[in-house]
Amino acid sequence: MAIAQPTASDTLKSPVPDRGTALVLVLIFVLGEVLIAAAAGARQSALFLIGGVMGVTLFHAAFGFTGGWRRFSVQRRGRAIRAQMLMIAVAALFFIPLLKLGTFAGHPLAGAFAPVGVSVLVGAAMFGFGMQLGGGCGSGTLFTVGGGSARMLVTLAGFVAGALIGTAHLPWWLSLPSLPPVNLGASLGAAGGLAVTLAGLGLVALLTVLIERRAHGNLEQAPRPDTAGIARLLHGPWPLIGAGIVLALANVATLLVAGHTWSITFGFGLWGAKIAEAVGVPVSDWAFWQWPGPAKALSASVLDDTVSVMNFGILVGSAVAASLAGKFAPKAGLPLLSLTAAILGGLLMGYGARLSFGCNIGALFSGIASGSLHGWLWFATAFGGSLAGIAIRPLFGLDGFRK
Repeated sequence: MAIAQPTASDTLKSPVPDRGTALVLVLIFVLGEVLIAAAAGARQSALFLIGGVMGVTLFHAAFGFTGGWRRFSVQRRGRAIRAQMLMIAVAALFFIPLLKLGTFAGHPLAGAFAPVGVSVLVGAAMFGFGMQLGGGCGSGTLFTVGGGSARMLVTLAGFVAGALIGTAHLPWWLSLPSLPPVNLGASLGAAGGLAVTLAGLGLVALLTVLIERRAHGNLEQAPRPDTAGIARLLHGPWPLIGAGIVLALANVATLLVAGHTWSITFGFGLWGAKIAEAVGVPVSDWAFWQWPGPAKALSASVLDDTVSVMNFGILVGSAVAASLAGKFAPKAGLPLLSLTAAILGGLLMGYGARLSFGCNIGALFSGIASGSLHGWLWFATAFGGSLAGIAIRPLFGLDGFRK
């Protein structure tokens, strides 16, 4: 008897949603909302919800920086980077005028501004290098862990450890040469700062267009989805551009609710500090954890930390999205070299993010959208580190510049 071969339409069928798992995860999310509201208040509950929306969006669109940067570097395809530039531009349209005002509904607003110096240069390069070994950026690590990736759970553990070590060394790094934070909105006015920021983002997008056309003669089109309407909304995949706009608006909501822009890695350092403190490491004696903000976070519940509750929301939201897409499938088997790369990559990302005042979210996305010069420096240096990371991936059994 002849065995029927799968047709093209068979291979394009969406995975079957795991409705049972999705229902359980939705219930966990709702329970989380209730518990956080009871323990930490309505603001924290709202931020958990915003994080959940981000997690669903990140997973359904596979919206990460690591793969997009690698694909542009190796294959000269820049669709993902253009979506990232659009995302930052949409956020900047709101951020720079709002931050110029300084308050919203009587509450102060804080942008992602940081000094421009040696710590940013070194830290961002380390982060870019590490994310190509770890397999994910700050946001990418969270949404892939939520999707059930055991390898990315290892990366996250390294990320937390590296961020904690970074808090121990940051005071020394800050003693090295640097310039004070540069706020384009304050220096050039809201209109001028926004114009310069949008022009810079447009130039990056244009550069990817020119390089891609030169390499291929055309621009890559988004793959045609095999779902539509409500089915696509619930099960994915989502278009990169649409996801970028959702993430930008969610970052704006974060600014208005939390009073600061979206950040990820401070939460990792805090988790590491609380774990270390629980096993007897006196992290409260470290200079970083004696600064007012970190000291307050260390002494309070983790549910009182705005960054942490959003990270929790991203983890659960991406797990819900993965189950709806039929892709929630934890796997434990990891080759030794891949495991080593995950640990090393996580350590480098955590340490580098602490030195450079954030990751691809806190420093790049929120930094550039705030009108901070350090965000641009972070972008350029991290991209260089990413190129070096891509080059070394084959040593760990991972693809490098091989097409």
